[in-house]
Amino acid sequence: MRLSFPPARSYYLLGDAAAVRPALQGEIFADVAVLGGGIAGCSAALHLAKRGYKVALLEARTVGYGASGRSGGQTIFGLAASQQKLAAQVGRADAHRLFDLSIEALDLTQSLIRDHAIDCDYHPNHVHVALKARHVQELRQWCEELQEEYAYEPVRMMDREETHAHVRSERYVAGLIDPRSGHLHPLKYTQGLARAAMRAGAVLYENSEVLRYQDGPQVSVHTAQGVIRCAHLVLCGNAYIGAVAPALARRILGVGTYIVATEPLGEARARDLLPTNAAVADINWILDYFRRSEDHRLLFGGRVSYSSVQPPRLAESMRRRMVRVFPALERVKVDYAWGGYLDITMSRAPDFGRLSPNVYYLQGFSGHGVALAGLAGKLAGEAIAGTAERFDVFARIPHRDFPGGRLFRRPSLMAAMLYYRLRDLL
Repeated sequence: MRLSFPPARSYYLLGDAAAVRPALQGEIFADVAVLGGGIAGCSAALHLAKRGYKVALLEARTVGYGASGRSGGQTIFGLAASQQKLAAQVGRADAHRLFDLSIEALDLTQSLIRDHAIDCDYHPNHVHVALKARHVQELRQWCEELQEEYAYEPVRMMDREETHAHVRSERYVAGLIDPRSGHLHPLKYTQGLARAAMRAGAVLYENSEVLRYQDGPQVSVHTAQGVIRCAHLVLCGNAYIGAVAPALARRILGVGTYIVATEPLGEARARDLLPTNAAVADINWILDYFRRSEDHRLLFGGRVSYSSVQPPRLAESMRRRMVRVFPALERVKVDYAWGGYLDITMSRAPDFGRLSPNVYYLQGFSGHGVALAGLAGKLAGEAIAGTAERFDVFARIPHRDFPGGRLFRRPSLMAAMLYYRLRDLL
């Protein structure tokens, strides 16, 4: 199934005045072509251009139009797959390397913001919260694993009282805080990376959807109105890769996820909800996540759709979830409600690799892409430049197609998700 591009309007577009860049016309030559103007693609273009490569980036709509520019904006340590699962798949040593790279991704995000003066409302601190006794035990075990096995000392457990100091909701009974994680405005960040790539010498083309590419010693990348001849290609289409690379599309699934933005609450009221301005996520399978915006709204995300169809009455259903967490917002209006597709893999581990010696791909961030995608672009640049050891740590993670084929993989996954929803409720 080919995913349609979601409606463009989101809170993040409020006041957005980014100039639309021209579409590709005719034939050009480059050292590297990059497909996709999200965080991964813009980071790859930036890091390759800084190395002196002639880089052309092709974006089907506008920079940050997909998941990169409409997400919850949370920068979080680790990967979506558990460390135990990774260790079982790639061994303990590589599991440690993968975790360390996820921490490097957090540091890289902050250094990119600082070095390129990207105004994207970054704030530190992230809290995972527990709703029940089982969650508390899971958080404790996770904290012990992070501190003892992975020597990640910044994280620590918080009891109900301390959690309440970060999240003024009676719904939560404990929390795990990480001061190195945080949150940002994802569209501003993605556009900032794009501008930095252009200053470094990359050329960006918008409204230039890639229709196909032809492999070989020289790769040909075709749009409706032009073609790029290049030595290397980096595919960062993620949930929208579709017919451009069917082998990749079979290994990921575009899952709808949704966010609302309240009307402005005023600084005092917003601070009363989240006094330390931390980003927050619970640990249900179908989770809620939320944070404050710079103009004192609450941005509240949750729900998923495995059917590729947006849920009916989205704003009202999301508002009800929000009011369960913050009953004081019962009479607050929702100004914006939007969604988008994130790309998940069967294991929830990221999927980086090569389709041929000069065609690289980055996908499967599974909800952890705000920080990790920036590092992924850097690693692709390293690999193209001839130093692939760090890229290949990710490439060694095994992946398999979603079962059910083109027609049945979504229905089969929807059926499986019923179990997890019942588990959350019980």
